[in-house]
Amino acid sequence: MSESITIKNKISPFKKKIVVSSDKSISIRTLLLASQAIGKSYISNLLESEDVINTLKALSKLGIKYKKIRNKYLIFGVGINGFNYKNNTTINAGNSGTLARLILGLLVKTNKEIKIIGDKSLSSRDFLRITEPLKLFGANIKSTKNSLPLKIKGSEFIRPINYLENKGSAQCKSAVMLAALNAPGKTVIKAKKSRNHTELLFKFLKIPIKIKKNKEFDHIEVRGQNNFNSFNYKIPSDISSSAFFIVLTILSKESEITIKNVNVNESRIGIIKILKKMKCNIFFRNKRIHNGEKIADIVAKSSDNIKAIKCSPKLNSSAIDEFLVIFLVAAKSKGISTFKNLQELNKKESPRLDIAIKILKMIGVKIKRNKYNISIYGNPNLELKGNYFISNFMKDHRIVMTSVIAGLVFGGNWKISDINSIKTSFPNFFKLIKKLGAKLN
Repeated sequence: MSESITIKNKISPFKKKIVVSSDKSISIRTLLLASQAIGKSYISNLLESEDVINTLKALSKLGIKYKKIRNKYLIFGVGINGFNYKNNTTINAGNSGTLARLILGLLVKTNKEIKIIGDKSLSSRDFLRITEPLKLFGANIKSTKNSLPLKIKGSEFIRPINYLENKGSAQCKSAVMLAALNAPGKTVIKAKKSRNHTELLFKFLKIPIKIKKNKEFDHIEVRGQNNFNSFNYKIPSDISSSAFFIVLTILSKESEITIKNVNVNESRIGIIKILKKMKCNIFFRNKRIHNGEKIADIVAKSSDNIKAIKCSPKLNSSAIDEFLVIFLVAAKSKGISTFKNLQELNKKESPRLDIAIKILKMIGVKIKRNKYNISIYGNPNLELKGNYFISNFMKDHRIVMTSVIAGLVFGGNWKISDINSIKTSFPNFFKLIKKLGAKLN
């Protein structure tokens, strides 16, 4: 039987300072790029979640050596396309779409076939958006249903490409950028706005890259076949992990939280912009730049008179992993909140939009849906007294954590299953929640 927790009491008022888990997106990207650098790279504060551990295991199968020294991981880089591995190698990406998709970009010039597999959730996700551009580089990819499992064998004759990424997917864009490292000449990407951690890492590592920005698209040029040196990097805290505590605080009475050293990269702070528009009490302190990324302490306080929002779809990409908890705030707001073009939510670890709507309706929130557009009818007096069971959600870690927040702020008796799924991204979530005073059984 899967492990579960029960929540029977709302959280009491709190005032705390915490540090949340390290940024998963940056943790995976730094490991992949360290493998391609020349020499020894030191990465500190690496997130030790299942997704990141699977990245280390994948690199080990490709001949990359590493070891942990106190709070630092030492990665022995082999240079671009320096992987050395056995025939019939299989890489298990587990639940990580970031690992599975980005590592494919590094394999476009490999000379032996590699099989990529994942868990049930990851194996249901679309990989056509990745395999199409990688085939343009010259890679040979086999997949029966445009999903995992798939097999990739690189080509000696990799060529640069021109590519339009119009979904706002940072994973697609990043896979193409990593593949471009192996291609002679200039690869050009016209990419819809999305997270830009890979671009910032390229700049930090002095990989030849040019970026021109306009309102909706970034024009990115990468010059390939340029080796780069090893590096030292400290991973900041993750704003996606912070989001649960921000919303918990906003929706709890007489509470305040300070979350230290959070990555507040402009491409990631959609949730902050949305919550401010909803008149929530949230702000930054001690802003600074670290290794090209913006870092700050986030302060959130209990918020009364939360306003509904007509959320601009332009914010979707920068808040895509935080919409579940944003919906909780909308449920407690005054008025009708509208969100549009949320189709990418259903392409995550689970059909998140469908499941979120189901949960909101279960707790009595009125919702209207038109395909991928939804309206949430807020109720500032929302209080729950019934019994609520959360199960059958494809072990999506964000469903678990969002449900915990809902139980702690709205009340009722909750039983939430598959809690071990949080290990993919935020292993110490429950430890921090209990530190704030939450009672979980």
